[in-house]
Amino acid sequence: MSLIIAIDGPSGAGKSTLGRLLAHALNLLYIDTGSMYRAVALAVIQSQLDPTDKDAVVSLAERSDIDLAGEPDSLRVMLNGRDVTEQIRSEAVTDISSIISSIPGVRRAMVARQREMGRTGAVLNGRDIGTVVFPDADVKFFLTASAEERAQRRFIEEQAQKHSTSIAQTLAEMTERDRRDSRRTDSPLKVADDAIVIDSTGRSIHEVFQEMMDLVQKAVG
Repeated sequence: MSLIIAIDGPSGAGKSTLGRLLAHALNLLYIDTGSMYRAVALAVIQSQLDPTDKDAVVSLAERSDIDLAGEPDSLRVMLNGRDVTEQIRSEAVTDISSIISSIPGVRRAMVARQREMGRTGAVLNGRDIGTVVFPDADVKFFLTASAEERAQRRFIEEQAQKHSTSIAQTLAEMTERDRRDSRRTDSPLKVADDAIVIDSTGRSIHEVFQEMMDLVQKAVG
């Protein structure tokens, strides 16, 4: 199946969970683009590069072999042949990822890789899938929810990963990242003109998933 489904939206909107569910249900490759930027951030840390040295970071991103392997619900992130799935979830990687993902050259390198990976069909989630990576995607979703609910979801994830934080800190960091991503000049976070906007505030994952499945089936006949 060469179906391309784009899922964009801010932090904590449910993109990863719903993307995995859709990919599994439709037997499609699942591409979590955020994990790819995290892998670049890990490479930056391991290479002891200054994340603000744009030329060096872009060069590293272009040289790094980043791949995704496995089923949607057990996706593994590979960096230069090594499984770094757990390492890319550290607080240090999160901080660096937010910086390097705004570098145009890094985004171009990752977009090229994402297009290559998804050319035969995939569900992709990120912040510029429907606007930049696959502007001709068969179905485009933009997921959102209230800032408070998104922060609560992210806070629960961070607690599960034993990150020491507070709900107030999580909300502040998430709001700052969304502001930065929305204002960057290269591939900003925004709703594609033909995207279907779904607000998941107060709704269960199953309920939103069923709505998305119905819309996909309607769109592809």
